[in-house]
Amino acid sequence: MKQPWGGRFKESTDALMLRFSSSIFFDKRLYAYDIEGSIAHCKTLQKCKILKPAEAKQIITGLNKILKEFDSGKFKVKENLEDIHMNIEQRLIDLVGPVGGKLHTGRSRNDQVALDIRLYLRDEIEAIQDSLTRLAKTVLAQAKKHINTIIPGYTHLQRAQPVSLAHHLLAYLEMFGRDRDRLADALKRTNVMPLGSAALAGTNFPIDRKYTAKLLGFPAVTHNSMDAVSDRDFIVEFCSAASILMMHLSRFCEEIVLWASSECALIELSDAYTTGSSIMPQKKNPDAAELIRGKTGRIYGHLLGLLTLMKGQPLAYNKDLQEDKEPLFDTVDTVRTSLDVFAGMLKTAKFNKFKPEELAASGFLTATDLADYLVLQKVPFREAHEITGKTVAYCIDTGQALEELTLAELQKISKKIKKDVFGYLSVEQSVKRKNVYGGTAPNRVKEQIARLSKIWK
Repeated sequence: MKQPWGGRFKESTDALMLRFSSSIFFDKRLYAYDIEGSIAHCKTLQKCKILKPAEAKQIITGLNKILKEFDSGKFKVKENLEDIHMNIEQRLIDLVGPVGGKLHTGRSRNDQVALDIRLYLRDEIEAIQDSLTRLAKTVLAQAKKHINTIIPGYTHLQRAQPVSLAHHLLAYLEMFGRDRDRLADALKRTNVMPLGSAALAGTNFPIDRKYTAKLLGFPAVTHNSMDAVSDRDFIVEFCSAASILMMHLSRFCEEIVLWASSECALIELSDAYTTGSSIMPQKKNPDAAELIRGKTGRIYGHLLGLLTLMKGQPLAYNKDLQEDKEPLFDTVDTVRTSLDVFAGMLKTAKFNKFKPEELAASGFLTATDLADYLVLQKVPFREAHEITGKTVAYCIDTGQALEELTLAELQKISKKIKKDVFGYLSVEQSVKRKNVYGGTAPNRVKEQIARLSKIWK
């Protein structure tokens, strides 16, 4: 079949080359955006009197019919027409005749595809933000239940100090807040209208680009036609924000995998978000968390691939840019699904509560509190640190927890220790004493929940 661009060619395209260069099997998902952009372009051509009102009406009617064919699954894509743009254009000509061939006046596939991707991505960024908000509300709901649930806080995966479970959960909500800000910032640079840039130099026709932008809901138009058709930094920026978001999800998933282990036993995941073993009947595997953790590497790969794709391209458009869509589409799909699965997994999870005495007996979580107590007794911190270290060593040798030591035993190590020290060795009191803004004390956690509830409406 003769290609729409084949006027100067004497030979047919090699069949393998045609399949190799075709993008229709993945860019067909842009059909609604391509039609939306074409309708706006048609109205712009009518406004500047390139199309007569009757011609514009005929074209728009044809485009709406094509949209219905796609929506109903009746549209038959043709591989030899390479991409979604040529498939729609050819179908339009089939429906309305030669007048359909006027639609491409004043534009190129270069600015057309740049427009389609921007229309697509701005919608998907907003959808991802919606999914992120649903997850944030789920985190908040769990945090409200566990303000007074005390768990070990860790550094280096070693038990460090007691913290409120709600405080731990809210740490991820702070990360998600920055993720939302990054996505919002990426949206600003995505939401710019490139149509009218044509192939690379602009168009000879007196089209009103700002009018087109208004029709499509863009607050701004691109300033340089070569930049508009050839750069994809807005996609790279989105994939960067998506990678950071997935990093945060992956860290959370790693903790859930640890918490769900028999050794930690902090969380019980719903059967709906776990799987069993084909050989070990007792197993309940945290597959949802593990898959999200695994898919994070895939998103990183897309970001690196796009950066590599762009790094060697001279101005303006190059066919390399066809390779931007599959990593973008997969990033969008993976991030949205990961957020929704994570929200479901967390919403249905049940946290187990440790007994304070169990916490106190494991890991010497209030050792820092003992050092702080000594500081209040006018002992320099470095000396207090050493005294506390010797006390922990004594506990290890005698098989005791800090709270189990007698006053006599403590005073053998330091005469500065008085009877009131035992109030400092309680895990509950340890948590309550972290009463600084942003700390883990229950009243401070409630303060943060109130603040975050207003942010994540």
